[in-house]
Amino acid sequence: MENTLGEFLRSRRARIQPQDVGLRSYGHRRVPGLRREEVAQLAGVSVDYYIRLEQGRGQSVSDAVLDSVARVLELDEVEHEHLRALARPPRPDQRRAAPPQGGQRVRPGLRRLLEMMTDVPAFILGRRMDVLAWNALADAAVGFSALERRNVAWQTFLDPASRECYPQWEAVAAETVAYLRLDAGRHPDDPKLSALVGELSVRSPEFRRLWADHQVKEKTWGRKLIRHPLVGELELGYETLALPGDPDQLLIGYTVEAGSASAQRLALLASWSAAELNGAADGESGEASVRGRS
Repeated sequence: MENTLGEFLRSRRARIQPQDVGLRSYGHRRVPGLRREEVAQLAGVSVDYYIRLEQGRGQSVSDAVLDSVARVLELDEVEHEHLRALARPPRPDQRRAAPPQGGQRVRPGLRRLLEMMTDVPAFILGRRMDVLAWNALADAAVGFSALERRNVAWQTFLDPASRECYPQWEAVAAETVAYLRLDAGRHPDDPKLSALVGELSVRSPEFRRLWADHQVKEKTWGRKLIRHPLVGELELGYETLALPGDPDQLLIGYTVEAGSASAQRLALLASWSAAELNGAADGESGEASVRGRS
């Protein structure tokens, strides 16, 4: 049985050297970083207690102990949250309701909001990094409607076109896995997520390596470089807005610097996208300007 908590703690011990926390390094070290005994000493708990925590047997661990361990291991805010989720997974009666049988649904008001964002590529990201809906400009920039599987992690590692789409593919891949790890910590009993991780682990050596690093990262804001087949490279910023009505859905919008080459290229894409939509309105196509699951 996988002990994700223990693997996470060991990965964080390995990145801290004794001298970094004021300890003398003594004896031969079979593994890099701090020993379990040293973490226990610095956190102010017994060695046996910390060992039980790494073994996944610390379900009743207190906030104070987790805070002390996080301090010793120099965890950032997101890693600290992840540690809490792994150490004390929610009881069945505390878990969020599972999505309907057909998957997550995007409410009509959000779809209208996406449609009105004509100058901003925007989409809704759901559980397991599924892309639930997107507007016309996001489709023109990223091509969501053409994807074999509308899942960011699957597309990044198993769609051959992703390496051409993302010139900085290694950075995109690491960020993707770090967010998927965070989602897995929040939903440890999700069979669909387990199946996705299993498929990616079997089919992608790069995913397997990154998953074993136990990095976690919230998807809040950042930059992404996209190589578009028609207009060339788009240097985009992205901002992520959590939706209060559904914490498992995120609204993500791309931005460009005013007056930049990317702004001009995005404007060109927007004009093409608008022309296609006008053609659809005239009866050339039955597709809507906001697509995804209804």
